[in-house]
Amino acid sequence: MALKKFEHVGLQVKDLEASIQFYTEVLGLEFIEKQDHVDPSLKLAFLGLKDTKEPIIELISGYNPNLPTEGKVHHIAFTVDNIDEEIARLKELNVTFIDEAVTTLPSGAKYIFFNGPDGEWIELFQS
Repeated sequence: MALKKFEHVGLQVKDLEASIQFYTEVLGLEFIEKQDHVDPSLKLAFLGLKDTKEPIIELISGYNPNLPTEGKVHHIAFTVDNIDEEIARLKELNVTFIDEAVTTLPSGAKYIFFNGPDGEWIELFQS
C-alpha cells in the first residue's frame, strides 16, 4: 500500500467558531464545510488551501475541553515563500510566537513556531 497524498491533520479545539475564524482570517485557509458526527457531542469543520477544496485541517470540538498546552497534535507545518514577510504579517495580527527567532537549518531551510487559538503549535517553513 502506497500513500497517495496528504489528507489532513485533525486538531482538537475548545471553540470551533473561534478556531475557524483564526485559521481563515489569520492564516488565510479556506473554510470548506462543517459536518456533524455520529457522536452528537462532536462537531467537525474542514479547512484547506484556497481554490483546492481539498481539506488539510479537520477541527474537532467536543472531545476534551481540557486540552494540553500544545493541543492534541504537536504541530502542523505550512510552507511559505518568504518567512520574514509572514512573520511580520502575523505579528500585526498579534499572534504569539513560541520561538524568539527564526531557526535556520544547515540545509538553509528556515522555520519558526507560533501558537494557534488553543495553544497548538504551528510552524512556518521556508525551504
